[in-house]
Amino acid sequence: MAECIAARLAAQEEQIRVLSQEISRLRDGLVNNQHTSSFANSPELENLRSENEKLKYRLVHLRRGLQVELDLEGQARSKPGPESTNKAAKETTRNNSYQKSSNAAQPGTPEIRPNEKNKKKEKPRAEGGAGVGQLTPLPVYIGERLELYGKLKKESDAILAKQAANSHPISVVLPDGRKVEAQAWKTSPYQLACGISQGLADNAVIARVDGELWDLDRPLEKDCSLELLRFDDEDAQAVYWHSSAHILGEAMERFYGGCLCYGPPIENGFYYDMFLDGPRGVSSSEFGDLESICKSIMKEKQPFERLELSKETLLQMFKYNKFKCRILNEKVTTPTTTVYRCGPLIDLCRGPHVRHTGKIKAMKIYKNSSTYWEGRADMETLQRIYGISFPDGKMLKEWERFQEEAKNRDHRKIGKEQELFFFHDLSPGSCFFLPRGAYLYNTLTEFIREEYNRRGFQEVASPNIYNSKLWETSGHWQHYSENMFSFPVEQDVFALKPMNCPGHCLMFNHRPRSWRELPLRFADFGVLHRNELSGTLTGLTRVRRFQQDDAHIFCSMDQIESEMKGCLDFLRCVYDVFGFSFQLHLSTRPEKFLGDVAVWDQAEKQLENSLNEFGEPWKLNPGDGAFYGPKIDIKIKDAIGRYHQCATIQLDFQLPIRFNLMFVGKDGDDRSRPVIIHRAILGSVERMIAILTENYAGKWPLWLSPRQVMLVPVNPSCEEYAKKVCKQFVEAGFMADADLDSGCLLNKKIRNAQLAQYNFILVVGEKEKMTNSVNVRTRDNKVHGELSVPEALARLTLLKQSRCRNAEEAF
Repeated sequence: MAECIAARLAAQEEQIRVLSQEISRLRDGLVNNQHTSSFANSPELENLRSENEKLKYRLVHLRRGLQVELDLEGQARSKPGPESTNKAAKETTRNNSYQKSSNAAQPGTPEIRPNEKNKKKEKPRAEGGAGVGQLTPLPVYIGERLELYGKLKKESDAILAKQAANSHPISVVLPDGRKVEAQAWKTSPYQLACGISQGLADNAVIARVDGELWDLDRPLEKDCSLELLRFDDEDAQAVYWHSSAHILGEAMERFYGGCLCYGPPIENGFYYDMFLDGPRGVSSSEFGDLESICKSIMKEKQPFERLELSKETLLQMFKYNKFKCRILNEKVTTPTTTVYRCGPLIDLCRGPHVRHTGKIKAMKIYKNSSTYWEGRADMETLQRIYGISFPDGKMLKEWERFQEEAKNRDHRKIGKEQELFFFHDLSPGSCFFLPRGAYLYNTLTEFIREEYNRRGFQEVASPNIYNSKLWETSGHWQHYSENMFSFPVEQDVFALKPMNCPGHCLMFNHRPRSWRELPLRFADFGVLHRNELSGTLTGLTRVRRFQQDDAHIFCSMDQIESEMKGCLDFLRCVYDVFGFSFQLHLSTRPEKFLGDVAVWDQAEKQLENSLNEFGEPWKLNPGDGAFYGPKIDIKIKDAIGRYHQCATIQLDFQLPIRFNLMFVGKDGDDRSRPVIIHRAILGSVERMIAILTENYAGKWPLWLSPRQVMLVPVNPSCEEYAKKVCKQFVEAGFMADADLDSGCLLNKKIRNAQLAQYNFILVVGEKEKMTNSVNVRTRDNKVHGELSVPEALARLTLLKQSRCRNAEEAF
């Protein structure tokens, strides 16, 4: 076989030589102005050039095929038999294979790229072989990195072998309280899982040892507790997607050859950032080739190997990648850190990971974008590729169906179709709310205002622009100034406010306060501005200009619990109206906190008591509070099962200290310090509108709907009556319209109103005109029949005022 290919190769090279001479002759003629007009754009010249390019690519494939044949013949001669292969030999072959791929190609060999015309694709090969569309040769740094890793791995294995030789019995406590015996530095969680059940071992994604996530194949070191986590656990999902990101990173190195940056798991999936020299970017047309390489990696079942190395050694290993060196120099504060290997990829990583790449059963690459290094616009531009993976192909199919549903519900799509809002390049990140969108906005804020009045909140209005000295006092200038719009005014620097709390502190402090005034609840719908990076702006969910249902409660320490109960009742009231269920999380004192431990403990106890009395289930997030106080995080669940962070209830001990806030206590002490509760229910009104739009899929409940009533006259003679009734509804506060298009038939008008999501369609004909009535039907085509105008108006008004979620049924 090799002789045949070699013969074909020689013939092809001769053809290329002859064609190259012919093209050179023609080119020389053009340069010397010989027959310029006849040859400059002649089909003959173009055909010759095209044929030459085709032959060059065919030559590359033939050379690769020849090399494979020669390698196979050499292996056949040198191998005594398959039984002589052991694990160490396989590892050496695997390393050598990747190193050969990265070093062996001849200079001048054209780079193989996907999606080029007239190019035959090869199937991906295991053991580092060139796969679909991947670089030939692989980047040189891959071989160099592997060579260094191989030496270090041998040293590490020798150390582990010594530790295993001095092994001793240990006791492992399982979740059900049972104890099993194991050997320190020998027994791994996977081995223990196999002893319990092979099914348990196969389905486990990761272990949790003494509360710490732990590789399944990493030996246990001491007496410990052990928990085996499946994919349905949040921590296990994060590990699963992190391992999938490494598979994607390996594919990106083999396909693009750039410098990998960050590759973390995210809420739904993972991404990897890569820096590419020159103008080259990532195209969605390349996703298929990347997925093919990923599938070959998954098929190889490459083990994830953990290695702990010194920072100096890692700087040497990643000298080719300035981004990894930055991470080592700027982020790693310990003498050593870890890398993980799968196949030719070796990456800085804390881990842990799944056992091997074969544990990833189904993967999809679905999106790419450009970003900046660490989100800073003055740094390098990176290419980001997003993916998702599951342990079951059915789960991937379900995810794809979910994505299609989410796409149909996208608030940007519905907002455009229903003429609610739009954005413009002349004011990026700032929404233009059209009349119907403004109705939504105002209805939401009026809803919250009504609750404010019932709950003892006082609405205030504060300035939009402040001297930077205010933000220096609050501490925002030192940590947040990059996200603020600032500008010089005379001899000072001013900035648009990104939050209301410092202004409310000035309001509290503008005169002496007494304990009788507490709790003092300030509410503010003031306009806020945050200088978000242009690349992060996303519809209404990430904007630069927005408003919040922002409130700050100034209270004493002994009032915290009662105020928390009030805040929790407030959010339940609002979310019940929307139809949202929600999750509660208590986040407690972090490692780096400010203030007195006793004060923190007292506050956390009051928050815990208020949550217990609230009666809803809640979870503890230990150490996840802000540095200035504990908090309650609230996530709402929408109609298609997604969770959104909107409401927040946050204690703050530090802002009163920074602004030196005082009140006169019951004992006459005029230096009593208040506590501030930061509180929002909707959060950003803009973001809540986005969430509600997608939750309802544009089918708004009556009280919130920007299209509530449509009057449909049966014929032109009834148009004046329709206009009269429509006016009555508008004057009563409804968003009502009349369809006076005489070119449309009655059924067409009704259908148009239903598609436009008018909650109620009121049909009027000669009979209704004579009896001052309307014929009522809904957007879902439910017919309620004929009612007098006053009765229909009264019923709809009652449904609107009660904020009924299913007014069409309840009518």
